[in-house]
Amino acid sequence: QVQLVESGGGLVQAGGSLRLSCAASARTFSSYAMGWFRQAPGKEREFVGHIMRSGGSAYVADSVKGRFTISRDNAKNTVYLQMDSLKPEDTAVYYCAAGIGSSRELVPNYWGRGTQVTVST
Repeated sequence: QVQLVESGGGLVQAGGSLRLSCAASARTFSSYAMGWFRQAPGKEREFVGHIMRSGGSAYVADSVKGRFTISRDNAKNTVYLQMDSLKPEDTAVYYCAAGIGSSRELVPNYWGRGTQVTVST
């Protein structure tokens, strides 16, 4: 089992920045690709981005490309989502996931409980 705990969400004005963190319980953290998804009210959960096990490759959705960056620190069992130039449409609950990754997708095996991000105008 892998337990994932997100932190760093909150309220920010449009154009601002937030950094989300996701701490994993597993000593095998580096065995998993890690990713971020989000779900806005009334919408389906959508992929934001993921990073491969070594951290050498990362992928983000077109909707956040150039604004969001994913990184990881395997020594700290933590993955990060740096969000810059935030827009009101980025408002959502952000979920961390651990699973199997490829250049095309992340297939999650484990989920965190989510952290709320609200971007005001």
